[in-house]
Amino acid sequence: MTVIRVHTAGFCMGVGLALHKLEQEIETRKHTAAKGRLVMLGPIIHNPQVLSAYAAQGVIQADTLDEIHAGDTVIIRAHGIPRPDEEKLRELGALIVDATCPKVKKAQLAIADATAGGTPLYLFGEEYHPEVRGLISYAAGTCKVFGNLAELQRIDLQTGSRAVLAAQTTQDRAEFEAIRRWLEDRLDLTVLSTICDATRKRQQETQDVASQVQAMIVVGGRSSGNTRRLVDVARGCGIPVWHIETAEELSLPDIAAYDLIGITAGASTPHKLVDDVQNLLETLHQTNEKPSAH
Repeated sequence: MTVIRVHTAGFCMGVGLALHKLEQEIETRKHTAAKGRLVMLGPIIHNPQVLSAYAAQGVIQADTLDEIHAGDTVIIRAHGIPRPDEEKLRELGALIVDATCPKVKKAQLAIADATAGGTPLYLFGEEYHPEVRGLISYAAGTCKVFGNLAELQRIDLQTGSRAVLAAQTTQDRAEFEAIRRWLEDRLDLTVLSTICDATRKRQQETQDVASQVQAMIVVGGRSSGNTRRLVDVARGCGIPVWHIETAEELSLPDIAAYDLIGITAGASTPHKLVDDVQNLLETLHQTNEKPSAH
């Protein structure tokens, strides 16, 4: 068995920065008499193994603003939060550490600027994803959220009217371009380039590897949107694909049937989890190559 690992598999820059900020707060608390709790408002990233590790260090996850107390230090997740939620945190007397991915923050501010006069926003993304809920909170006008071109085509448009098009930072660029072309034929459109280059590169590398191998393993949290899109990209190459969170989930008898396997991972997947999968596959390869006893 030969294993090909996508070069970009594992943490992206935004995830790395967010976790660095959280770890700085944890370290600071070891040397100071911090009174309030250290709280992340929603999961800082979409990876259950990472979240469990931080919970073991005393980091609390609050899923609603009602769970925040005055004096808490609150980490804003990498996906960002809605604008009114941030204002409410300040009213509650929380100390805020903004760990929003810089690419997401740039998209938020670009949307605020482009829609400042009330221009409607068309947003390509997952309607209930936390990043999307944050992005649309920066829109000054009305907002339509859709998950693909087919969904967009079911929305009533006022032909010739002004509009702004943006996307969740982890969306598929090819689908975004098809959406842009369709809307430009119908609206006076301002297009914001909000898809992260790291996302585009990761998807392209996953497609390149998936086109070479017999099967693909995608490592990452099941709640991670960008990981699920990597699964879709790999499946688009017509090969078997396993979406797993840890190496323990691998079905070794099924995997052993293939001689050439690719590995990719979502932007919120720790490199160690990817390493574990690769090491297990390489161990399986060595075991299968052992000469039989005579």
